[in-house]
Amino acid sequence: MSEDLKKYVTTIPDFPEPGIMFRDITSVVQDPDGLRLAIDSMQDLVKDVDFDVVVGAESRGFIFGTPIAYNQHKAFVLIRKPGKLPRETEAMSYDLEYGSATLEIHKDAIKPGQKVLIVDDLMATGGTIEAMVKLVEKLGGKVAAVLVLMELEGLKGRDKLPGYRVESAIKYEGK
Repeated sequence: MSEDLKKYVTTIPDFPEPGIMFRDITSVVQDPDGLRLAIDSMQDLVKDVDFDVVVGAESRGFIFGTPIAYNQHKAFVLIRKPGKLPRETEAMSYDLEYGSATLEIHKDAIKPGQKVLIVDDLMATGGTIEAMVKLVEKLGGKVAAVLVLMELEGLKGRDKLPGYRVESAIKYEGK
């Protein structure tokens, strides 16, 4: 399935800088067959996971998390950049390759004990997903699994998530 899905990913060499092979997921979602295959492939990877709610980060986590939540008749919880959520929030800052970022979630979005499926488009260094895990757990949720469309294995994001089930529909060996 992974190889079939890879044909929908456009690779742009030397973007955003020389030596980087940028894996563009917009070509996946712009193709109706690619989008369907992406969602179906991701869902298949977690068909045995028991979860109560799906969490996705702004903005590409919304693209993949919402249809999975809809198909499984589960709630979808948004994690956003600071200042975008209207009610009281919890925040988590994390390091990026060049700088730092912060994510926020509504304080009442996850109930203590809820089993959570975290969904995003990409796992590179793992910083964003690690921050999402921490936010979920800060609210008392239990991470049932982490699910991504694409994983850049060379950046070792999995290493930040020991003890968590991590599934990826597409894996690239490099960075």
